[in-house]
Amino acid sequence: MPLFIAPSARLSYRLMGSADADLFFELDQDPEVMRFLNDGKPTPREDIDNYFLPRMLAFTDPERGHGIWEVTLTSTGEYLGWILVRDYGFGTHYHEHDNVELGWRLKRHCWGKGIATEAAGNIMRTLQGNPSIRLFCAIADSENHGSIGVMKKLGMQFVDNRIHHTPKRDFPCAYYVLANTNPEASP
Repeated sequence: MPLFIAPSARLSYRLMGSADADLFFELDQDPEVMRFLNDGKPTPREDIDNYFLPRMLAFTDPERGHGIWEVTLTSTGEYLGWILVRDYGFGTHYHEHDNVELGWRLKRHCWGKGIATEAAGNIMRTLQGNPSIRLFCAIADSENHGSIGVMKKLGMQFVDNRIHHTPKRDFPCAYYVLANTNPEASP
């Protein structure tokens, strides 16, 4: 059965799919949103269709709650952005099945309003009931103080600076983790 993320008074969630290409494209056109991801270059639509969507579909697993979760305002349904949930190191030699990576990308008008912290925190709390999850983690450019602030508010602790590998490029990042507090979680 697919994982359900309960809405709050402010935010609602839905697992996204290939039919949401226009929403991914829309978000990636703001140079400030893309600043720490690719030096502020808007993502071409071809990259959404030929790279982003196939990669997302490869790690999407509704039963585990893995994928990209749309975040909307509960009151209006306005699309605000998304929260990523997948195994850390997906598609690399250091793929960790018991370490869940959380990531976020939100429209600029949402920044500084606690939306990323609320959304990622709600999803993380829902996933904490899964005993196969040992850790939650997040990565960000070390200059991305907004995202690092979210990690800290989620209770994550800095581990180290490292190189994160993706099929398109490698980039330096700060790596933060939080142990799963579920007593049934594997050690």
